[in-house]
Amino acid sequence: MANKSRRNFVKTAAIAGAGFTIVPRSVLGRGFQAPSDVLNIAVVGVGGMGSSNAAAVMSQNIVAICDVDDALLDRSLMRWRDRVYPLPSAAPAGGGRGRQGGRGQGQGQAGPPRPVWQDFGKSALQTEADGKWTPAGGTADTKKFVEEQMPRLKRYRDYREMLAQQTDIDAVVVATPDHMHAVIASNAMDLGKHVYVQKPMCWSVHEARHLAQRAAEKKVVTQMGNQGHSQDAARRGQDYLAAGAIGEIREVHVWTNRPLAFWPQGIPRPEAMSGQSPTGWNNSAITRRLAAAMVGDYPVPDTLAWNLFLGVAPDVEYHPVYHPFNWRGWVDWGQGALGDMGAHLIDHPVWGLKLGLPTVIETSSTPFNGVCYPNATTTRYEFAARDGMPAVKLVWYDGGLLPPKPEEMGEESLSGEGGVLYIGSKGKMLQDTYGAKPRLLPLEMHDSYGPPRERMARVPHQAHEMNWVNAIKGHDTISSPFSYAAHLTEIMLLGVASLRANSKLHYDGAAMRITNNEAANGFLTRSYRTGYSL
Repeated sequence: MANKSRRNFVKTAAIAGAGFTIVPRSVLGRGFQAPSDVLNIAVVGVGGMGSSNAAAVMSQNIVAICDVDDALLDRSLMRWRDRVYPLPSAAPAGGGRGRQGGRGQGQGQAGPPRPVWQDFGKSALQTEADGKWTPAGGTADTKKFVEEQMPRLKRYRDYREMLAQQTDIDAVVVATPDHMHAVIASNAMDLGKHVYVQKPMCWSVHEARHLAQRAAEKKVVTQMGNQGHSQDAARRGQDYLAAGAIGEIREVHVWTNRPLAFWPQGIPRPEAMSGQSPTGWNNSAITRRLAAAMVGDYPVPDTLAWNLFLGVAPDVEYHPVYHPFNWRGWVDWGQGALGDMGAHLIDHPVWGLKLGLPTVIETSSTPFNGVCYPNATTTRYEFAARDGMPAVKLVWYDGGLLPPKPEEMGEESLSGEGGVLYIGSKGKMLQDTYGAKPRLLPLEMHDSYGPPRERMARVPHQAHEMNWVNAIKGHDTISSPFSYAAHLTEIMLLGVASLRANSKLHYDGAAMRITNNEAANGFLTRSYRTGYSL
């Protein structure tokens, strides 16, 4: 295997195997396990997080991979191959002397000392959970995949063909662009497949409700890809909240730096100049010039099935500014920074404060053209009192916007990447992105309070994907099922609906209805192109 050329390797990996079958659990019936005690898993979308998700379940049997872009699929196959059989690395330039020209140690003036919160280490419950099973470690699972599974792996461009033709699939990982999550997951669940869907769970509020209902009806195991939900630190944060460490919480601030330096937003769709060319340089003229400057001869790559990429979304001419990855910033396919990172950040207050659906949502932003999300937004949510807990106002910031810094932080700055700030009657609490590093403010309160009493069960090895696998097998409790994830996703997408409606929204969650702006209800759903349905 190590001597095969890269081209022959990809060619071999593309050949569909014959004569080898692992009996799917659906054939054996509920409560029975396949003879090999592994799941047959298909992965749809491997160009981004799908590659990481697939790698995380390589202890199982990956029987199919589907992607509309052959180049991205081949790149993932080669990455896994190179992990097992790395190519010889070149010697460092300059004889290995290391980086030159940086500021030497001791140069410049040191800033004020940064506060150091006591790290209480791994929780006892996490240690206990980790004892339930032992990961293979290293590249063992990847090696097994490369050598045993990849040569017989079946490849598809169209997930519909995969689901129709391949009956040995037990479970499906969905890691496509946002606009395709719901239809793929729904079609898979209709066939009794368990599903793991990347965040955000879907593109519209209606889709979120549909997926939760379908999962309950089909009694399949579901998981959204907000992996922070399975981390020990995030669950320690939940323990602080459950203990009432900072008293009653009526105000929460959540922020991310996305999309900065990740993908473009706030730009026009490529469009040829029409009419008289602008002579000035005001905002409108610059926008027209930029749209015209992006126009060019960009044929669809042979490796890309653009019509399948569009899927449920409207017909838009291909342009490399849309794909790969940049689709996140375009309304047709993505949900911007709120959809990308809300599941990793808003998750924690929704979870810990048992927030219902918001009654009022209002998003403001930098200029928004309706087709490409703006550079920065702020969304204000109002949540009613519930279960003896007070009403909560939650504010979301993205694009580099930040909440006011608590005075208890002194010279310390808020994380520029993102975080959560809870304002309580007895103190404050900070968490980083994914719920990491929960810490009380002020520093003295954190150190004197100590670690909270451990209440919330931990996920073995904090392994979000394997939590899903083991829950399917009946060995674990699912971490972020659709019954919860749909609720979280609806909250996030209501902020996007307010942006698109350019309106404050009053929301009747029970009826899934905006009551003060009838037209805005159109942003809670979408029409699908012919050939696609939930």
